[in-house]
Amino acid sequence: MPKNRFETDAIRTQVNRGAEREHSVPLYMTSSYVFESAEQARALFANEIEGNVYSRYSNPNTDEFIRKMCLLENAESGVTTASGMSAVFTSIAALLNSGDHIVASRSLFGSTIQVLEKILPRWDITHTFIDVNQPDTWDEAVRPNSKMLFLETPSNPGLDLIDLEAAGHFAKKHNLIINVDNCFATPYLQQPMLYGADIVVHSATKFIDGQGRAIGGIIVGKNEYIEEIKFFARHTGPALSPFNAWLFSKSLETLPVRMERHCDNAEALARWLQDHPQVEWVKYPHLESHPQYELAKKQMKHGGGVVSFEIKGGYEKAKNFLDKLNMISRSANLGDTRTIATHPASTTHSKLTDEDRAKVGIKPGMVRIAVGLEAFEDIIEDVEGAIS
Repeated sequence: MPKNRFETDAIRTQVNRGAEREHSVPLYMTSSYVFESAEQARALFANEIEGNVYSRYSNPNTDEFIRKMCLLENAESGVTTASGMSAVFTSIAALLNSGDHIVASRSLFGSTIQVLEKILPRWDITHTFIDVNQPDTWDEAVRPNSKMLFLETPSNPGLDLIDLEAAGHFAKKHNLIINVDNCFATPYLQQPMLYGADIVVHSATKFIDGQGRAIGGIIVGKNEYIEEIKFFARHTGPALSPFNAWLFSKSLETLPVRMERHCDNAEALARWLQDHPQVEWVKYPHLESHPQYELAKKQMKHGGGVVSFEIKGGYEKAKNFLDKLNMISRSANLGDTRTIATHPASTTHSKLTDEDRAKVGIKPGMVRIAVGLEAFEDIIEDVEGAIS
């Protein structure tokens, strides 16, 4: 059967219809399953036949979510997790051993940096950061014990990009597993597997849910790696609830139309901000002033739903801007229908040192706006009133 177009797969991929002939997939709110015989139970636990055993391992709702995401990301199989960060940690911990080394882009989400710097070293798993803007220096970061290349593109919150094609060649040269956090782009805008990625992780909490309702994560990729990750997740237990999986799977049905609106609003806001006298700079992947604009046009369908900019005057001016917003929410989340403003230096990346924040362009006056689906005129009116 030929693969459908993205929008159709996002809508029409469902678990088999039940005896009630339901058109919309039901919730399977069960922790366990019954066996037709002792032999069936034995065969299921021995992985000789496929089927549900326990909802920590699998559930029809999580299975449907995985099937959809694999189709949309061009992946072979996947694993759901209880949060985006559990997806990040599980995708690393399941595949590395004590003494292994990770090459990682420096521009990463704050909690991912904490995992690399504070948690993994407890098991003697070390890392070296690479500068996304200096690919000629990446070879210097590789060690004899390097096993994984971990990337995030676009990065949070600096919106730095990594050339996924170049990263694929680099990883192949050094025999590294490529693990890509594709949260900001979503599979609608960018599909890292097409550029050689082995694993793709998402915080489904963000654009996949799209309405700020549920916490969850997902890992998809090549079977040879996902099987190891499944074993790790099955026995360490970062399980996604059936209810949240059901929400995420239903939300994927509207991902294309939502992302189109997110991107339209975000690009319009970025273009408005770049001409404002109180703004030092604006970063948005599909803005011509972005240092990696040509790369963004090549590997991203649109520029995404997030805009970062620096207000002149530093932290006090940024704080004043946030406090004067009326409609726009002050929150650390993103990917919601509602526009959200965040001050990364004092929230999501506050655990980093001033020096480390400076290395990835997080300045005291930086504000990240995750642009929602409201009328663009209302977004602009709120931003203009607060920034002026």
